[in-house]
Amino acid sequence: MNIFLIFTSENLYIYKKLIVNKYIDHTLLKPDAREQQIIELCQEATDYNFASVCVHPQFVGLAYEKLKHEKLKVCTVIGFPLGQNTTEVKIFEAQNALKNGADEIDMVINVSWLKDGLHELLLNEIASIKQTIGHHILKVIVEICLLTDEEIISISEVVSKSGADFIKTSTGFGTHGATMQAVEIMKAHISEKVQIKASGGIRDFETAKSYIDLGVTRLGTSSGVEIVEGIKSDKTY
Repeated sequence: MNIFLIFTSENLYIYKKLIVNKYIDHTLLKPDAREQQIIELCQEATDYNFASVCVHPQFVGLAYEKLKHEKLKVCTVIGFPLGQNTTEVKIFEAQNALKNGADEIDMVINVSWLKDGLHELLLNEIASIKQTIGHHILKVIVEICLLTDEEIISISEVVSKSGADFIKTSTGFGTHGATMQAVEIMKAHISEKVQIKASGGIRDFETAKSYIDLGVTRLGTSSGVEIVEGIKSDKTY
């Protein structure tokens, strides 16, 4: 007897939710984000059981209060979005974020150092921040839209030596976000201990699933609800 599964709209939704929801860092990093939007973001993250919310540092305390009784992480960004802060400032940002309730830190590298081949400075900065936050998750944003393939290889190797937990493709505010090609390069040049977060331009279930199939373990997106619901999002980051 042949047995096959017929997907109704309801169980297709469940299928999509079970596949992608725990990969998603539900993100709101617009410069004009408001308190009520952060509250709504946290509620959506709870309703859909996402991995985390990712918010600006000023909203970490609010997100923590809304999620402290949930099995959800609070993620924030430092050196964002350009990465040109000094290492000392980034370390302070990380310390302050943890004090306010952050569980995970997404830091932006100094792309100028990478362009100038100053790999030791990059390594020392990332390692210093990881040492500062200890067991908390550190994701290193490398902004692939500014990099050559060779530079993606170089920073993948630097991140692998640094003790960071993730390499992340993009801020979401560059000329483009994640690409399959960049993720494939990262995957070929990171250590087994480093995971990949794809971010920027992920607005539908099919794209999200493609990155998951490629080996990505986190997705940074402001379209988490639409992805799970099977709706094509028109959000711009």
